Amino acid sequence: MTHALTRLTSRSQFLAVAATRRKCARVGVVLQARARNDGVAAIGVGFTATKKIGNAVARNRAKRRLREAARAVLPKLGLPGTDYVAVARAETGDTPFLQLVAAFEDAALNLARNSGAAR
Repeated sequence: MTHALTRLTSRSQFLAVAATRRKCARVGVVLQARARNDGVAAIGVGFTATKKIGNAVARNRAKRRLREAARAVLPKLGLPGTDYVAVARAETGDTPFLQLVAAFEDAALNLARNSGAAR
């Protein structure tokens, strides 16, 4: 079953996800998760890349690649009612896309397994 993806847009949403300290680091991505417990089944997703990644071009490229990986993975493997934040790493822009998607899948599965609501 697939679920709708919604975007996290405010700083408070990103901080709430980071505050839970549930994260999984893989090659090219760090995925953070937080159960909202608000009764809405939509999956929230946000993307971030710090200046450590590089200039604006490199950061935007990394975020575009993470958005596409999230579109491919989270509707199938993401937990309903959960917010996710994908944080770009230095190698996000250079990692082959299929490897990035595999890393995203592995991180999502790991977070689902550790939440107690594994599929």
